[in-house]
Parts: sequence; C-alpha cells; structure tokens
Amino acid sequence: MRILGISCFYHDSAAVLIENGDIRAAAQEERFTRIKHDQNFPENAVRYCLKEASTGIDGIDLVAFYDKPLVKFERLLETYLAYAPRGISSFMTSIPLWLKKKLMIPRLIRQSINYHGPMIFPEHHESHAASAFFPSPFNRAAILTLDGVGEWTTTSYGVGDGHQITLKSEIHFPHSLGLLYSAFTYYTGFKVNSGEYKVMGLAPYGRPIYRDVILNELMDLKADGSFRLNMEYFNYCAGLTMTSTRFDTLFGGPPRKPESTLTQREMDLARSVQDVTEEIMLRAARHIHQLTGEKNLCIAGGVGLNCVGNGRILREGPFENLWIQPAAGDAGGALGAALYGWYQYRNNSRAADDVTDFQKGSYLGPEFSDEEIRLFLDEKGYPFRQMTPDEVPGIGADLILSEHVVGWFQGRMEFGPRALGNRSILGDARSPAMQKTINLKIKYRESFRPFAPSVLEERIGDYFDIECPSPYMLLTAPVREDIRREMTEDERSLFGIDKLNIVRSTIPAVTHVDYSARIQSVSRETNPRYYALLKAFEERTGCGVIINTSFNVRGEPIVCTPEDAYRCFMRTEMDYLVLGNCILAKVDQPEYQDTDDWRNEFALD
Repeated sequence: MRILGISCFYHDSAAVLIENGDIRAAAQEERFTRIKHDQNFPENAVRYCLKEASTGIDGIDLVAFYDKPLVKFERLLETYLAYAPRGISSFMTSIPLWLKKKLMIPRLIRQSINYHGPMIFPEHHESHAASAFFPSPFNRAAILTLDGVGEWTTTSYGVGDGHQITLKSEIHFPHSLGLLYSAFTYYTGFKVNSGEYKVMGLAPYGRPIYRDVILNELMDLKADGSFRLNMEYFNYCAGLTMTSTRFDTLFGGPPRKPESTLTQREMDLARSVQDVTEEIMLRAARHIHQLTGEKNLCIAGGVGLNCVGNGRILREGPFENLWIQPAAGDAGGALGAALYGWYQYRNNSRAADDVTDFQKGSYLGPEFSDEEIRLFLDEKGYPFRQMTPDEVPGIGADLILSEHVVGWFQGRMEFGPRALGNRSILGDARSPAMQKTINLKIKYRESFRPFAPSVLEERIGDYFDIECPSPYMLLTAPVREDIRREMTEDERSLFGIDKLNIVRSTIPAVTHVDYSARIQSVSRETNPRYYALLKAFEERTGCGVIINTSFNVRGEPIVCTPEDAYRCFMRTEMDYLVLGNCILAKVDQPEYQDTDDWRNEFALD
C-alpha cells in the first residue's frame, strides 16, 4: 500500500511517499529546482519519491493533498467581501491564480503525474496534526498546531490516540499567531514566510519594551492562550502589505527597508513579539494539558519552528515529553496528509513504544553512492583524495580542529528546513572568530545570526541545561553556567549588535548573546558517520560539540546533489569539501567559472 502526499502552491512545496505506514521518501521541491521556498507543483520531488520506492505512478494506491482548496477559496472570497471595496487590488492579484491553478488541483495532480486513482483532501490543520502525532514515539498525546492560516484555522488543539487524531478546538482567521509574527517580520524589513527565523535570532539583542503595547493594543489575549487581533493595525486581509499605517504610527515610523541598517528599534520589536509569542505558546500548552490530562505533547505548523518557544514549553510547561515535527511548516503537510491517509482514512493500526519516533532522523531525501560521487568528480576533472569509510570521521575532525570550515555531504538529504549533519557546513565551536567567519565569508548573511551546536547525545547535559535529546534542532536551551564566561561590567552595559563579539563560554561560536543555543543532539543509531565525526573531534580536543549550519549560501536552498555542493563550495571561502569518502581542498581546485550573478544579489554591505 503506497500513499503519495503532496503540498504546493503557497510555499515550500513537497512530496512524501508512505509504504505500508513506513516513510520511504520525503523532499521539498526547492532542493531540485534551486528556487528557495519553491511553491510550484512538486514534479521533481514526486519523481524522486517514486524512484526511491522503486515504483511508477501506477504503484500509487492513494494521493493525499494537504488541505481543502475549495474551503480555502471560500475563506478568500468571504474575506474580500467583508473588506470590499478596499481589497480590490489584492483580489485582482490573487483571483487569476486561483481560477487557473488552485481550484483545479485534483485535475492538475492527475495531469501532472498521470495519476488516475483515488485522492483525499484532509484539512490543513488535520495534516499538521497528523504530521505531529503519527511520526512521534507516543501512543497517546495532546496535539498543538500553530501557523499563519490553513483554510480558516490558524491554531488548533486535539488528541492523538493510537492510529486516530481528533481536533477539539480551533482559532480562526484573521486571528493568527503566525500572521502576527509575520507582520513583525515584514515590519522589521525581512521577507514573510522565510525571514521569521531571523526575527527569532535578532530578538536576544533587543529589549521587550513593546511587549505591553502588543498585548494592550494589537490583541486581546486570554488566560487559555486564545486571542483576538485588533485588525485596524493589520492589512493582510485585503491589502498587499502585512501592516497598516496605524501600525506604523503605533511603533514610530514606516517599516524598515529590506537590507538597510538594523537599528535598536528592530531589535526591540523582535524581542517584544518573540516574548509575546512565547507567552501565547505557554498559555496554550498549559490549557491543553489541563483539558486533556495527557503527559505528552506534539507540535506542528510553522510556529512550531520557533525553537525558543518550544524550549520554554519543555522547561516551564506541564508536559513530561515534547515532540515537534522537523518539517513543521507546509512541507510537512505533505507528510501529514500521507500519514492521515494510512492511519485515519485507511484505519490501519499503529504501534508506538513511547521512546523511538518514526521520522528516521528526518534523513528521507536523495542519497548518492561513492561511485556516483567519484564519477561526477572524474567527469569534471576536480582533484580529490579518496579515503576509506573509516578514515573520514578522523580526517574531518582534524580539519575542524585546525579551524578550517568544512562542507560535509553524506548519506540521505534531510527533510525540513534544518541541516542535521548530512548537508552541513561544519566548524569549531571553541573558536571565538568562527561565527563571524562563517556568517560573512561562507553564508553571506547577517552577522547577528547565531549558529547551532551539534553535540554527542550522551554529552548534551554536560554543555546545556536540558535533560532530553534534541535530534531535530527544534529546542533552545541555556548553556550550562559552569562553562560560561563571566562578563565584565563594560560588557554587560552594551546594547544591541555591540553584544555580538563578546566571548560568553568555552563554546563561544554556538553561544547566543543570551547564553542560549539551538541544539542538535547526535546519536550513533540515527547517524553513525556524523556521530563518529563528533566522537573523533571529542577524542582529539575533549569537546563533544561542533558548529553545524546548513550547506547553502544566503538566498539559496540547502544543497541536494554533489554538483550543488561543489558549486556552493567554490562560490564561498570554504576550505574543504567532504563528499562521501572523497575530500577536496579548495587550494587544489581549478578556477571556477560561475556565470550566475548570485553574489551581487545576496552579498551584504
């Protein structure tokens, strides 16, 4: 029994293939087309999934699409009518796309992949809920979904029990935590649906001086985490912007122009909306626990990628255990829809042990054999050194401890927005200069952006105040006090971006300005080669932590193929590239002829 899950036409299109309940393959379309957050029909991702399962489209028994297009169209029409005639420009922009594509999704699916079998259309938040609970290790759990908007729902809670999920309560559009956060993303000069994590990273540089303004003017927040937004301050219902002129007046001026200098105002705004978001997430979690009495909580939806809020739920909330879908956004909706088809629609049983999840480390994308990698390198004439599998971890560790920046390309590509050790750029977390080096010379991104640590799973408690694994880089925790460095009086008095270059711990490159870190724990069972690299580094240095950031430059998707990896390697000041069992040194490579004008587009001042 094979089920193909699909999400598309909003952002982060993806395809997933489930075979007898097992997740065989999952990938975002952006990784193949090289268009970040590609929203188009995932033809390439579908093709990959079929290949991975060694089947053609005739081998698919059911297609599951991640929402109900007609219900979403109903919401669109009702919203425009409610705000008419003010929303005519936005209406004229969106309606042609709906009439040409989005209303025709069943026919488009059949035509695009030549499929003639049955299809199902779970609701958007049902797909999120399914993606949260069904791959989790729990037999029973409460479920919380939070995002911008699905059809009408923006937040929901429910319960998963065995092979069934039941949603019990919802918050409806236009009242949305995801859209509130996106409004501040837009207002602080970042791109909606891709820049929200920048706001989260910027928040520790600021002060929560606008927190009460948000709570008193922009929304009515209840003790149970439910809320209503004051729509006089927002423009997303009918306009082409997220915020209104009244919002501008409230916060002292127009939105920041993209790529212009960040000021203390943007940092304070980021901190304020982040604090409000965390408060809403905590209140919702406590209320859900009170209603359900469950000890486990599963989270999905785009807001589920807010690892700071997740960390606070884990530390301060009432639940004993927490599991967040690694592809919590719309890409994960394809996975949820497929699993909904297997468990809820087909009524198949599910056996969970409350320990091991079904996500396989989220290593669900394409893999390239040593033979394929060598063939690529030989055909292109790129010099490389062949290693044995046993040599790779030790040589990689030696390069990192020598303060080289290493591109690390191994095994199956990750599903979701995080690189988890198979499509990663690695560096020495002990180096005070490494954060700045990777940000400005490798990633070509804003200097304030923090990096995540990868840590040996059994050593996580030696470095961070957390008592459970964090395999998917979706939990933030404080760096332990005994490895922190005490700041001087002058350092403590600094504000904003001046905080950036202060050494705060023995692992400064992964210690954010508030002494927090977004952690990935690495286990021998889930990723043996990456674990071996970390173990080799620990044996040489006594430190079981390294920097792990995604293998891409700013504005591009994470690399998928050896060719993608080599292109990124040569476009940056990366020192070494490890492709499977092959190692490439930058100094040995021929001059790279790059015709794309990517550097001008993405470079920073």
